Amino acid sequence: MNKLTLEKIAKLAGVSRSTVSRVVNDHPNVKPEVRRRVQQVIDETGYHPDPAARSLAGQRSGIIGLVIPRAFQFLFTDPYYPRLMQGIAQACNTHNYILSLFLFHTEEEEQKLTPKLLRQQFVDGVILSALPTDDPLISQLIKNEVPTVMIGRPVDTLPVSYVDVSNVDGAFEAVDYLLELGARRIGAIVGPQNTMVGLDRCQGYLNALASRHIPADESLLIESDFSEAGGYLAMQQLISHQPDAVFVASDTMALGALRALREAGMSAPGDIAVVSFDDLPFAATADPPLTTVRQPIRRLGVQAVEMLIDLLQNGLRPPRHFTAPTELIVRQSCGAKIK
Repeated sequence: MNKLTLEKIAKLAGVSRSTVSRVVNDHPNVKPEVRRRVQQVIDETGYHPDPAARSLAGQRSGIIGLVIPRAFQFLFTDPYYPRLMQGIAQACNTHNYILSLFLFHTEEEEQKLTPKLLRQQFVDGVILSALPTDDPLISQLIKNEVPTVMIGRPVDTLPVSYVDVSNVDGAFEAVDYLLELGARRIGAIVGPQNTMVGLDRCQGYLNALASRHIPADESLLIESDFSEAGGYLAMQQLISHQPDAVFVASDTMALGALRALREAGMSAPGDIAVVSFDDLPFAATADPPLTTVRQPIRRLGVQAVEMLIDLLQNGLRPPRHFTAPTELIVRQSCGAKIK
């Protein structure tokens, strides 16, 4: 009987290997009837977990590290991050993990703290958010086999697990809706093009124009950061190019864009229709209420933690990928007739 494995126990109990692992390690996230069935198989077969594996499990710190590199200035001003962290903290509490937050304000701080992340005794695994495409941290984590989940997909060549939303499809749907409403000269305020979220939402905008055989106008495409001030400055630039609508890659930037319109004596949607991305809590009460692409931010946080736990229990390969759908929420800012 000592040759029994988790896989064999799982097959006998009619459950997954990860479920058996949770029962063996007394994990709380198992349905009582499933726990009883697995435990019955364990008792009947006389299965005993590998002492070496249990020893390794005992060496774990019980800490998950959340790393937000070089986005410190947005952490307490952009509502996206508190909602994301609520989901992560909720899942950590549910699964009895401690959440440790790593904030890198500068590249020098990142280089100083990175060695701690590479020592798995310090944290069991890492969740990464807001990572630029050229940041070396992810490659170092992969090389050192640190269990890692990214929020937002990485560049295609990196073999790492991630959770994300359909940024290209969501942006496409937003811009396509403006086109259906009759807009033809559509501008875009996009996020940093050294991030995959910035690149993907920009690509969705371009794809929507191409689908209607409308050539992209470089003067109508402004890159910014994901801040309200960035949206404000970008809209100031766009106004002189006379767009009839603007896709803004985040709700926070959209607030700044609306402010720029008001200061110019213009309005949305009267002069320029506006759609954005995120559906943060203030979107419904903005002036005017924002038409925006809803993404499940808290769910992404929960999913990232659960994916990381799966990596810890069942190994890093193959990388896991989860992409959540988005939903266009139509409100007054786009000019649609609201029933």
